[in-house]
Parts: sequence; C-alpha cells; structure tokens
Amino acid sequence: MTGRTPLAYLATPYSRYKHGTVAAFQEASRLAGRLIKAGQLVYSPIAHTHPIARYGGIDPLDHAFWMAINQGMLDRCDVLLVAHLDGWKESKGIAIEVAEFERMGKPIFDLDPVTLRAWSSIMAAWNAGLAPCCCYEMP
Repeated sequence: MTGRTPLAYLATPYSRYKHGTVAAFQEASRLAGRLIKAGQLVYSPIAHTHPIARYGGIDPLDHAFWMAINQGMLDRCDVLLVAHLDGWKESKGIAIEVAEFERMGKPIFDLDPVTLRAWSSIMAAWNAGLAPCCCYEMP
C-alpha cells in the first residue's frame, strides 16, 4: 500500500448462515456499516448484492453466478476480511474467496465481528503495508 486506506473485501456467510439469508444480509450490512464508520473502505458482496438479487429477480443462491460477478471485486480489493460469524467455516463462498486471495498473494485477515479486531500473520500485514504486527486495528 502506498499511504492509502486498503479496500477490504468483507467475507461473510450467506447460504450457510444459521438464521437464514435475510439475517445474513442484515448482519453483513451492520458489520460493513460499522467498518465504514471506523474509516475502513469495504466491499461486502452480501450487503451489496442481496438487494440486487431480491429486487432484480436473480436467484440469490446461484453460487456460480454470484462468484463470477464478485470476481471483479476480488481482483480490485487489497485485503480480505473473513468475519467470524456463524457458518463462516462451512461457507463455500468464503472458502473460494480465501483461495482467490491466496492465489493472488493478497493478505487475508480474520475479523472478530464484535470488536472489529483483525488478525493474521506478520508477513500478510507487512505485505499489505500495515504495521508489522500480528493484529490490525481498523482505521
């Protein structure tokens, strides 16, 4: 990074969220809003595309369709924030997003959705232009 705030891709569960897809959308939107209020630039595929699917007549569970749509944002985002919400470990979408960021050599951070504390390896933080420590506080 060269002195600019990284654009974060916020990975949250959707179809595997135990309270359903509407609740997953609401939780992703709340979390994205909190991160934005804290000064973090965020793209949330769930918060940004759930209403498009609903009001655009697109199947919100067409995984292949949405992953193709989100590929452009995966390419553009600087860091991946994996929110530890219910179902995150079982999420196929999050697994693909993590694999894509690994393939591109971009940093991946786990995110506590309560405290907004993110953590990863020292090397990932360093490569992202962040302070070389094992934790990253949202700006």
